Amino acid sequence: MINKQFAIKCSSLRPQFDYLVSKCKSIRQFKQLHAQIIVHEGFFPHETSLPELCRLAAMCAVEPQGSLSYAKTIFDQHPNPTAHLYNALIRGFSASPNQSQEAILLFRQMLRNGLGPNNMTFPFLIKSCTVSSSIKFGILVHTHVLKCGLESDVYVQSSLIKFYSDAKCLPSAKKLFDAHHERDIVCWNSMLNAYVKSGQMNLARQVFDQMPHRDVISWNSMINGYGIIGRAHEAKKLFDEMPERNIVSWNSILAGYAKCGNIDYALEIFTHMPYKDVVSWNAMLACYAQNAKPNETISLFNEMKLTKVKPDETTIVSVLSAIGQLGDLDQGLHLHTYIKQQNIKINPILGTALVNMYVKCGNITESLKTFNQMQTKDILAWNTMLIGMGTHGHVNEAQNLFKQMQKEGIAPNDMTFVAMFGAFRHAGMIHEGQKLLSTMEGDYGVEPKVEHYGCVIDLLSRYGRLEEALDLIKNMPMEPNSYAWGALIGGCKIHGNAKMAGVIGKYLLDLEPQHGGRYVLLSNIYAGAKNWDDARMMRDLMEVKGATKVAGLSVAL
Repeated sequence: MINKQFAIKCSSLRPQFDYLVSKCKSIRQFKQLHAQIIVHEGFFPHETSLPELCRLAAMCAVEPQGSLSYAKTIFDQHPNPTAHLYNALIRGFSASPNQSQEAILLFRQMLRNGLGPNNMTFPFLIKSCTVSSSIKFGILVHTHVLKCGLESDVYVQSSLIKFYSDAKCLPSAKKLFDAHHERDIVCWNSMLNAYVKSGQMNLARQVFDQMPHRDVISWNSMINGYGIIGRAHEAKKLFDEMPERNIVSWNSILAGYAKCGNIDYALEIFTHMPYKDVVSWNAMLACYAQNAKPNETISLFNEMKLTKVKPDETTIVSVLSAIGQLGDLDQGLHLHTYIKQQNIKINPILGTALVNMYVKCGNITESLKTFNQMQTKDILAWNTMLIGMGTHGHVNEAQNLFKQMQKEGIAPNDMTFVAMFGAFRHAGMIHEGQKLLSTMEGDYGVEPKVEHYGCVIDLLSRYGRLEEALDLIKNMPMEPNSYAWGALIGGCKIHGNAKMAGVIGKYLLDLEPQHGGRYVLLSNIYAGAKNWDDARMMRDLMEVKGATKVAGLSVAL
């Protein structure tokens, strides 16, 4: 902190200004010095101090403890900003996802003021184009790179490769890569990561095998890529071959096993990790939660709380999912209290997870209260609340919520309509379901998909309107799927219509010949109608086809 003696110097010794500026070690100190300059009339920095102001403004822009807005204020008051200051501001804004367009505006201003960009300008400018998805401007920046003769700069080249790969222009990225024969590790890793991010792991492996030198980033990219596409055995093979590993290496292989649902291998990796950070714990928690192991999830979370690793929003989302699976409201309330005590920020994802937990635990009142308290609600949050209303039979509230989301400028998507059809199904509101299906595209701009037709077919079938359901299947603009046929056959079972079930059953069996549950359902329908020969035939056919009965999954919302 700048002490009293420091402030006195600031007001009385103009020649000492540059020295005082150079001694500032933090943004707070610089602000204090800046304040002293402002309040003491007649004391202003002379021209030689402008480079120091530039340097400190740059520090404000790029340092973690800095202030980008404060740096921009200094920049705006500077009579002649230097290229160095422009570069610092462009770098600062490129790291701010919500302000990346500012970097592009600064670059335009830089050119208008006759300042030439350099190799420190383009990497961060290109990053801003990538973050803001400004593809056309990014291509224009590429032409500036060529004009400045900087296409061979490895950092500029790597930035362009990433830009084109993120813009889904992999051929352009590869062309850039192939055009330069003197590539450093950064360039190789950029091309490797481009293929990994696009899921083209065979091409990524070709690049990896051709690399003259690999660092830990190269190995981690490959392990992560294999894990993402479910090729955990290949990821593990590379992991075992790594000359050195870091925490990212361990987390990548752990996440790969978690994604494949291989709990035992994931736990083995987790147990043998030399060090676990929050990402490690989150990966293992997600592995348990996503593979129907709610008790193990909660047990591991309790173990995590005994360590020095602080849970974050991602941690809590997995635990909320586990509590929802158990339907344990007491644990849910306790965890909600823990979130408040630990000052864990409730972002849209965590807020939605809380809403969903309360829905699954049967407390629609607390679910709605949590939903209303969310500062930011995305479409997933609205859909989750709509599903909750429908599941608990509050169809009028669901309709009101549907209207409210549109008033607040949230456009419904495919899942929104599935939720509304589910609410109508629970309430037996056939007319409303049919009307919504017919107005989806015209009134809301959402083209009905096969799942939407399936929902209305299910609605009609459950309430005995089997002929109408069959007509809707026949007149669908797309081929009906197994859910549509299954919904109709389910209706046939409810209402004892073995004749219709026999006619349409063959369509369902053609779609899913190995689904043993379909044969069992048809056999039971025939048995219910005392048609024992057909019932036995279905059982025999099931054995001939080698179909096995699978565990039933509810499609009810």
